[in-house]
Amino acid sequence: MLPELLQKASLFSLLLRIDMDLARQHQQAGCPYCGGPLNKANYPRKPRGGPDDIPEDCLMRLSLCCGREGCRGRSLPPSTRFMGRRVYWGCVILVVMTLRQDRPDGMSASKLERLFGVNRKTLMRWASYFRDVFPSSARWQRLRGRVSPSVRDSELPGALVRFFLLNSESQERGLIACLRFLAPT
Repeated sequence: MLPELLQKASLFSLLLRIDMDLARQHQQAGCPYCGGPLNKANYPRKPRGGPDDIPEDCLMRLSLCCGREGCRGRSLPPSTRFMGRRVYWGCVILVVMTLRQDRPDGMSASKLERLFGVNRKTLMRWASYFRDVFPSSARWQRLRGRVSPSVRDSELPGALVRFFLLNSESQERGLIACLRFLAPT
């Protein structure tokens, strides 16, 4: 089941390895502002919602900074672990919103609050984002054609998560495939 998947530190280690690969590709492309070389400029994050035994290196946001004098522009490579500046892990946001939409086993908002430490106000903010902002975003419009028409905008992100779960051999691989799909490139 999805909630148990989020309690595995191995999931977060695997997502870190994917992020490191994405960062390496991003670094090889050079600075998006001037084409100069990109150097590592990682910084710590304190994401919420995951297990307590997550390795320290998983808590670092991989970041790059231009090494050319006069530019020094910061560039964030795509990430499967973090959804922009949100405080919670990306996988936690997707799983919590999917559970909220599907409501399996009486999964109420109160139960989600207890399980993941997400307050009701945050749940409402995430719901609003996936209902009002994400479906009309340029990013979703670019990605939209790469998934089945059965993934309705009005059912995001749950329909998208379910699509990847149904087309993968395990829940872990399905969730990772969904996170990779959503990682901004």
